[in-house]
Amino acid sequence: MATLEIAANSNPRPQAPPAQSAKSEMSALRMWIAVVGSTLGAFMAVLNIQIVNASLADIQGAIGAGKDDGGWISTSYLVAEIVVIPLSGWLARVFSVRTYLLVNAILFLVFSVACAFAANLQQMIVLRAIQGFAGGVLIPMAFTIIITLLPKPKQPIGLALFALSATFAPAIGPTIGGYLTENYGWEFIFYVNLVPGLVMVGMLWASLDRAPMNLGLLAKGDWPGIITMAIGLAALQTVLEEGNKEDWFGSDFIVRLSIVAAVSLTLFLIIEFKTAHPLLNLRLLVRRNFGFGIVANVLLGIALYGSAFVLPIYLSRIQGYNSEQIGMVLAWTGIPQLLLIPLVPRLMKLFDVRIVIAVGFALFAASNFMNVYMTGDYGSDQLFWPNVIRAVGQALVFAPLSAIATAGIEQENAGSASALFNMMRNLGGAVGIASLQTFLSKREQFHSNILTNSVSVFEEATRLRVAKLTTYFMNHGVSDQATATHKALVAIASSVRKQANVMAFSDAFFLLGVGLVVALVATLLLKKPGQVSGAGAH
Repeated sequence: MATLEIAANSNPRPQAPPAQSAKSEMSALRMWIAVVGSTLGAFMAVLNIQIVNASLADIQGAIGAGKDDGGWISTSYLVAEIVVIPLSGWLARVFSVRTYLLVNAILFLVFSVACAFAANLQQMIVLRAIQGFAGGVLIPMAFTIIITLLPKPKQPIGLALFALSATFAPAIGPTIGGYLTENYGWEFIFYVNLVPGLVMVGMLWASLDRAPMNLGLLAKGDWPGIITMAIGLAALQTVLEEGNKEDWFGSDFIVRLSIVAAVSLTLFLIIEFKTAHPLLNLRLLVRRNFGFGIVANVLLGIALYGSAFVLPIYLSRIQGYNSEQIGMVLAWTGIPQLLLIPLVPRLMKLFDVRIVIAVGFALFAASNFMNVYMTGDYGSDQLFWPNVIRAVGQALVFAPLSAIATAGIEQENAGSASALFNMMRNLGGAVGIASLQTFLSKREQFHSNILTNSVSVFEEATRLRVAKLTTYFMNHGVSDQATATHKALVAIASSVRKQANVMAFSDAFFLLGVGLVVALVATLLLKKPGQVSGAGAH
């Protein structure tokens, strides 16, 4: 799996890239076992983000974590994951694909189970970080295996399988997490990895060829790039995850981390363009399809993770749903994908890939615009069709976008392409969630101010409403009129706050829809691959 040009220079005699030689030697059966096993691993790694978020309150209570500190249970996993993704291609060459993937798959399972036995917040943070570091390996390696092992005509099928991890897993995560937590306890959200994880390890063990490790690459590694990238991405991810809670730049902690992120990532960019053997080939970004594909992929990440963030909060805050009820509503953003994604490779052969992507983005955008005019009664029934349309749109986007963006990527650049494509989608998700947290807060304040100004005790309608509520409370056990009037005013204030929240959520869906329209425009700027039937052709 190629990531660095160093590998070619470390041997004086030219030889075929490892993935290419593996492709010629592996039987079709073993090739597909490797693809399915690796995509199963990617699915579990992504699933563990949403499945834990759905049960975060229960976990916090069990280990004695405060509301603010509990966020680090998710943040530690995401920070470790975002750091290891761009390193995976190079480390796979150092330790061999088989060894690197199997070791991290096993570590992922071990630390998944260990998380269920965490006794306090500190233990949970450390265990989740190690689990995220191992899980983060599974995502880009699955993508790399697909675009290097599979023949071009078969890559759309592999990318459709990978789409299950990228779009289906975030959608179905809250459903699984809510069900397990409500019926069996939060520990089972970690135990659920065991059975599919053992299947994954068995498939990878049986399918991947043994290869010697190339530890000499450690001495020739782009260590300045690795260090600056790791520090920069870790700081940036932490800023995005914790910024809203810490009042962004009103916090010295966030300011310092932002400076660290800006300086480190700037140095990383300079190093990557100047060094002879960079960790990542950033020049891939100037290629038309890969560059615009990355833009669309970032916006997809914002919308994908952003909508998965907004909907549960809306259902919990406005409708009072528990985690299992929220999961049942969100199931309709996942179930249709399970049925549609296997059909996407055929659509990619029948139609221009760009049209398939554009239709997907249009449907995804439409599903968000359908939620722009919500009311306080907007619940599971009203969300059904927007969720189904969202599911169809997501199913149509990911595999075709991945195929057209990586069309023409050389074998030696496959690792860089995989790392950049997956890292940028995850970063897009982090940016989307962080932005939406602040956006919801600001828009709620905005709408609350406007509504409060219109609800005046000097208005006849307001006085009538207070009088009716006062009478209601006095007829239901409140004997003192002053107390009843106070309760009436509190009820009106609560109603105003609820309406302001609903309007803020409507604005958030509108913002997501606009972002997806921009992604659609980026899609239209993609160049059609030479061989449409392969969808990943040069």
